[in-house]
Amino acid sequence: MTEQATQHEQVVIIGSGPAGLTAAIYTGRAALHPLVISGWEPGGQLTTTTDVENYPGFPEGIMGPEMMEKFRLQAERFGTRFLHGAVSKVDFETGPPHRLFLDSGEEITCDTLIITTGSAARWLGLPSEDLYKGWGVSACATCDGAFFKDEHIFVVGGGDSAMEEGTYLTKFGKKVTIVHRRDELRASKIMQERAFNNPKVEFAWNSEVAEIIGKQEGFQKKVTGIRLRDTQTGEINEFDCGAVFIAIGHTPNSEPFRGHLEMDENGYILVEPGSTRTNVAGVFAAGDIVDHVYQQAITASGMGCMAAIDAERFLAAQD
Repeated sequence: MTEQATQHEQVVIIGSGPAGLTAAIYTGRAALHPLVISGWEPGGQLTTTTDVENYPGFPEGIMGPEMMEKFRLQAERFGTRFLHGAVSKVDFETGPPHRLFLDSGEEITCDTLIITTGSAARWLGLPSEDLYKGWGVSACATCDGAFFKDEHIFVVGGGDSAMEEGTYLTKFGKKVTIVHRRDELRASKIMQERAFNNPKVEFAWNSEVAEIIGKQEGFQKKVTGIRLRDTQTGEINEFDCGAVFIAIGHTPNSEPFRGHLEMDENGYILVEPGSTRTNVAGVFAAGDIVDHVYQQAITASGMGCMAAIDAERFLAAQD
């Protein structure tokens, strides 16, 4: 029996969120016939978001899953192909072409690779958190804060992210309570001072979330309260609120590329300033796998465009 030939592609894009699908649209229009390896959660984090109101072109807003479906259809229109699965291992030692190994056992080689695997918000792991995720439980104040005007909002965390999210949410909520397990913060001094000096910010010290409370009517859900457990006494207290924001950080989905690409101490892939080029020729990275600051659909899409153009120019230079 002859060995099956390895599939070879000009452009492979790993990830199918805004960065990946924008890169697919651009490389597709450039007649590069991209292959998108969509991962096990096609569409990325936006598929768990309800209303998206801050992406240009949708004046009435749009549901996250619907928006990602439109991205996908636009990419397909220009010849993008999709493969459902995930990359478990890579070999960049002798490339390009670079070798990709899928968890299905398949192997693919490619002349250029665009990594858009994103990052995953860290969650508390509570069943009630999962139940109301996207319905008052969020990990992105910039994305969802405006939905909770004049509500009492809780923010969970003690680092810079929690201080930044909490301070930002005071633009909308009537009061913001930051929940922290200890009696002092991990955040930088300047971020602490901003939160402490904001009259709308309060703190629930030595506290952890025991349960998020809500109600459901038909397909609609709504957060109505939160139960906090005192980490010293175990006592549980209940508070009314309209939203709970989890701000305990993100984890970049970069594990298959460790030891192959340069990364920062948190695992975000490093690229050359002003480009999407990594330290490996023919490998580009875009979106939240690179960006731990903004992490918005619009910035991810912009970087996806950059990565596509960088890949196209790389291929042209090889001819």
